[in-house]
Amino acid sequence: MTSRSVRCPVASTLDLVGDRWTLLIVRDLLKGDQRFTDLRRSVEGITGSVLSSRLKLLEAEGLVERHLYSDHPPRAEYLLTAKGHSLGVVVGALATWGERHTDHDLSIVDHRCGHGVDVVYHCPTCDRSAPRSQIRIVPA
Repeated sequence: MTSRSVRCPVASTLDLVGDRWTLLIVRDLLKGDQRFTDLRRSVEGITGSVLSSRLKLLEAEGLVERHLYSDHPPRAEYLLTAKGHSLGVVVGALATWGERHTDHDLSIVDHRCGHGVDVVYHCPTCDRSAPRSQIRIVPA
C-alpha cells in the first residue's frame, strides 16, 4: 500500500481495488461466477496472469476465499467473503452512475420487482436516509 500523510478512505480503497480489473472481478463474483474459467470468460479482455494476480490480491486482503473443487488437476472456485460482498454497494454505485451517464447494455435492478435501484446514504445511528447534498468527507 502507498504511504500517505492523510489516510483518506477513498485513496486507500483505490489502492486496493482501483485498477482496471479488480472491481470487474468483484462484479462477476457478485453475479455468481466462481471458477477461474468463468471469470476469465466474463471479464472481457483480462489475461489469465492478471486474473490470477488479482484473485491472489483479493484473497490476501480477505475479500475472497479460495476453495479447491478438484485435486487432480487442482481447480479452485472463488467466493466473496462478507468483506468482499460489502464492495457490492461500490459496484452498484458505479453501475447506477454508468446507467445515467454512459451507453450501456446492462442495468442494476431489484431481483424481486425488476425495477431499477438507487444507492443511497444511510445514517445507521439516526436510522435515516441522508441526502447526497448533505454528505461531506471530514477528518475522523
